[in-house]
Amino acid sequence: MTPFVHTRRVEFGETDMAGIMHFSNYFRYMEAAETAFLRARGLTVSWADAGVQYGFPRVSVACDYTRPVKFEDLVDIGVIVEKIGTKSVQYRFEFRRDGVEIAVGRITAVFCRSIQHGPFESMALPADIRAKLESP
Repeated sequence: MTPFVHTRRVEFGETDMAGIMHFSNYFRYMEAAETAFLRARGLTVSWADAGVQYGFPRVSVACDYTRPVKFEDLVDIGVIVEKIGTKSVQYRFEFRRDGVEIAVGRITAVFCRSIQHGPFESMALPADIRAKLESP
């Protein structure tokens, strides 16, 4: 499967005292790549319809790092849907600089709704959303 690719340039404020991108920013990059991926498929991370709030809250995140990146580096983040469950979607994020792998991350998100600002409750992925997530 060919991943959806989102590209970001490392900003100065994203680096630490050693001049490398701080580990926590990989999670921000994953979220930005996920949002771009969903937008490209006509979806979003959070929306309201008829007084009901829908969204994909995260239930698990992880990232393994192999090489550092620095200020001004261009980072390609490949987004792959690894698994679609009844209520959840698991993404794999492949970080590359100049084609070389620098990190691999994962996010698992669960489809939920909240009625009139009440608590979120998980629910089965609707067929139309599932089809958009599965599309190449």
